[in-house]
Formats: sequence, structure tokens, C-alpha cells
Amino acid sequence: MLVQNLFVDVDGTLMIPAQNLSFVLEKTGVVKYEDRPVPKLESPYDVLVNVKFTGICGSDVHYWQHGAIGSFIVKAPMVLGHESSGIITAVGDKVSTVKVGDRVAMEPGIPCRRCVRCKEGKYNLCVDMRFAATPPIDGTLAKYYSLPEDFCYKLPESVSLEEGALMEPLAVGVHITRQAAIKPGQSVVVFGAGPVGLLCCAVAKAYGADKIIAVDMNEERLKFAKKYAATHIVASQRESASDSAARISKVCDLGLGADVAIDASGAEPCIQAGIHVLRTGGTYVQAGMGKTDITFPIGAMGAKELNVKGSFRYNSGDYETAVALVSSGRVSVKELITGKVKFTDAESAFNDVKAAKGIKTLIEGVKD
Repeated sequence: MLVQNLFVDVDGTLMIPAQNLSFVLEKTGVVKYEDRPVPKLESPYDVLVNVKFTGICGSDVHYWQHGAIGSFIVKAPMVLGHESSGIITAVGDKVSTVKVGDRVAMEPGIPCRRCVRCKEGKYNLCVDMRFAATPPIDGTLAKYYSLPEDFCYKLPESVSLEEGALMEPLAVGVHITRQAAIKPGQSVVVFGAGPVGLLCCAVAKAYGADKIIAVDMNEERLKFAKKYAATHIVASQRESASDSAARISKVCDLGLGADVAIDASGAEPCIQAGIHVLRTGGTYVQAGMGKTDITFPIGAMGAKELNVKGSFRYNSGDYETAVALVSSGRVSVKELITGKVKFTDAESAFNDVKAAKGIKTLIEGVKD
């Protein structure tokens, strides 16, 4: 039997019994708390998770503020959130890899499993992906959420549920660095010192990169990056992309250029500088999301015969690697957690993220 809870309206005045309290984006700029049905186990391989912690992603904030990201448009009320961890409370009769009581990190995107992209192991590119908090799919900011068992990753005893909520952005960082094929001894420039950029620095360090350079306009985040995983930091300035690249190369002694450049900012000047800062034959990975169309230095890309790749979410093996990196101590995510709020204060956490306060704010699960 599921324990009932209280439904508290966003202004804190309404109190009625609720079984699955959820944080809902009603329309652009308007959120509310709503009692939703407890998810049913649609498959014998599904599990029900009592969500304990949820991080806020930039995409959540963007949907809240603008109601759309590209072709994904909020047309009906939608539960927000997709960076979550929790405890399994029910399992289907064919579930064999997890059990009730297990603490898990939750991978929030369910592919079709049948298309060509899924079969070749690139299920993140499935055109029928059902991803949490991407319209019209509800997210994980609820008391309960259901997932297939193989999208729940058991957390070792040494890894907390708070850390478990950061496995989602860490899996993004793992995927980005895999796209970059980072090798020991390489130099890596990461544009953007937000959570994903910082985690790219951390994974690059774990993979043996010798020189890890964080570039950002936010001095506080650069200081954090230097303490966390970057060997060098460079503050962005108002200058041409080629001048920016030359300055980074000089300050950080990159010689003919960096081996790898990762853009985790989505900012056009950073993208341009990322191409210019690379050595011939280097690798560029686009991870940040910004304007749909930009001016791109395609001449430099071609002349240097660069390997230019996109990166989208995560695919086969990325979550397992994220958990392994943290459990082994090769990557630490505790430092990124700079705030926690109660579930009933979720909107305040969104406001903090919008204002770029801290690094990663977690929303606690609904209390029993």
C-alpha cells in the first residue's frame, strides 16, 4: 500500500491528501503542485521508484521560462525534472536485476529498442525516444516514477542518493568525452564551467588528460573549476575568436594547439574559438545548446582537417561508467552539490538556477 502525502499548492495554502505529488509546468512561467496518478507498471520488466533527489538542468529552466526548446513545445501541463535518484518500491514479476529497497540512479530516456540506431547501440539517437520532461513526456519531479529495470543503476553503498542524482549530468560528461576519444597525455580545452563543463573536466582528468583548461566569463565558476578538476583557467574577454584562441594557447602553453576542444556553453564566440584553438588533426565536440544557427569557421575546420562531432545525452554504457567513476573515486561529484531544497520549495530552486547561483541545486523527494 502506498503512503499518502499532502498536496500543497505553490502558494502553500491548499492541503489535500495526495498519493503522487508532482511539480508541474502548467504553462510558460507558471508551475504548480498537483496530485498525479501513481504510475502503473506497464511491463513485467518495469519498476516503481520513490524519487529521493532531483537536480535541475538548464533544459528544465528553459521550458519553465520559454515553453519550448527547438521543436519540443510545451502544449499541455508537464511534470519537470530528469536528473534523479531514488529507492525501488515495487517491481514487475520478471524483474531480476534490482529489487525492492535498492537505491538507484535513474536514466530518464526510454528508446524504442527496435530501430536501427537502437540496435547499433546509439539509442540516444532513437527518433521515438521518450525522454522525461521533454514534451509531451512527464518528468521525474514526483513522488513516484516508473522505469524499465535496465534503466535503473544500483548505487554502491559508498555512493549517496544525492550523488546518485548527479549520475545523469555525469553520464552526459562521459558521453562527451567518449565522443572526443580523450587519451592520456592530451590537452583539453572546455568552454563553459557550468555543471556539464566541470564534469567534462573531471572525466578528462580521470581518462588521463595532462592539461585541462576551463574557459568561462564567470570568475567564481573558474575558481571552482581550478579547485575541482581544471589544471588551467582562462577568463573570456571581448575579442575575436582567433585572438581568444591565441591567448588561450599562449597562457596555457599549448604550442601548436590543443588536442581536444569541448564546447559546453552553446555560445557562438566559444564555438568559434574552440575551432581555432585546436591543433591540426584535433577533435572538436559540440555539447552546449545555444542558437540554432551561427557563423562557423568552416575554413579553419577544413584546413586543419579537424574531427568535428556532436554529442547528445548518453548511450550504451555511459551510465554504468558514470557510477563506476564515482564509486572508484576517480571522479567526485559531491563538490558540485551547492544547495538542497524541500520538494515544496522547488520553484525557489529553479529561480536560483536561473540566477546562476551555485553549481548544482538538488530538490529533495516528497516526504512520507
